[in-house]
Amino acid sequence: MLESTRDSKDFPPCSPCPQWFKLFCREFPYPRLHFPRPSDDNRFVPSTSFYEIPQPAAPFKAGTVVIATLANPREKFWGAILHLSAVGLSLRGVDLSSFDDFVTQIRDGEPLAAGVMFFPMHRVERLELDLPEGTLPSLAQRFAQKTGHDPAPILVSEFLASAPDEKENPPSDNPSGAKPK
Repeated sequence: MLESTRDSKDFPPCSPCPQWFKLFCREFPYPRLHFPRPSDDNRFVPSTSFYEIPQPAAPFKAGTVVIATLANPREKFWGAILHLSAVGLSLRGVDLSSFDDFVTQIRDGEPLAAGVMFFPMHRVERLELDLPEGTLPSLAQRFAQKTGHDPAPILVSEFLASAPDEKENPPSDNPSGAKPK
């Protein structure tokens, strides 16, 4: 809607103009467009404005299966991240050269023998997600095919927080598991 300010001395209440601008407009009238208030437009559509701060992606979080390449001496490890910080990397896994022996051990039902290691950040040369390359399966997929188990829960089960249901209902000191009355 197009309206001239010559007839009206005051601005409508929807105009959030500063006082100096109102005085300027009284001196020099101009045609004005009236738009609906921002709250009236698309009330039920969530905002996806580029002014909103995007949430950063965090692919290297605790429980992620990775391949770590280390320097001095040069080594490669496969495992799940327990903690990653500026100080270093905590990882539970195995040396890449013994991956097949580890898979065979798990498949045969032997106890888990993955080591828990800390590498200072000055030794961490590269950290890559264990992802498939084209038609080649990732090491985690090879582990799952041969053992029938997902490697991440096996590797981090003793070290990372458990499921939300268990946090809400922590186990009691009662060994029988019966609920107290």
